[in-house]
Amino acid sequence: MSIKIHEIFFSIQGEASRVGLPTVFVRLTGCPLRCGYCDTAYAFHGGDLFSVEEIVKQVANFGVKRVTVTGGEPLAQKECLVLLKTLCDQDYDVSLETSGAMDITHVDDRVAIILDVKTPGSGEVSKNLWSNIPLLKAKDEVKFVLCDQADYAWAKQVLSEHGIHQLCPVLFSPVYGQLQPHDLAEWILADKLQVRLQIQLHKVLWGEVAGK
Repeated sequence: MSIKIHEIFFSIQGEASRVGLPTVFVRLTGCPLRCGYCDTAYAFHGGDLFSVEEIVKQVANFGVKRVTVTGGEPLAQKECLVLLKTLCDQDYDVSLETSGAMDITHVDDRVAIILDVKTPGSGEVSKNLWSNIPLLKAKDEVKFVLCDQADYAWAKQVLSEHGIHQLCPVLFSPVYGQLQPHDLAEWILADKLQVRLQIQLHKVLWGEVAGK
């Protein structure tokens, strides 16, 4: 059993509740979506095939027990489910970054899922798999990447319709260089939304550098 991996690297977690924590990232190759603001398009192609055992060995070399499996879209490779389980079995704190377009039913319950709900501004709103929402656990998180105020209004409506904030924490993230964080902060405050404003820390630290 092999998985196509674009890169395995050690960096500061830039997003979600684990922001700021040293983390090993396992980035899988490939994604069926083409979001207009995508900052990891370099991972759509290329990469090398590794066995799950080889991946876990590389992760272990960093000496850190916190791992984020990301992409691309990691769940586009079915073998990703085996990788997630194996990492959990070896007592890693595992999080999964997924687009929300792939079924999360069979993701190991020990994994913290960071589910990205696609907004109209992404160009991929039709790909949202809404059946994923009831499967979310309290330790999971839902992220909305917002392009503009229209995306914000849409996301606010989705929160109301699906009650996502009652299932797990919700993150609102402005598209880097497109929506000003202070504008998003003002909208959240005006509406008293129970969401977390998220700024991509890794881009504050290093800019738009691949592999960070």
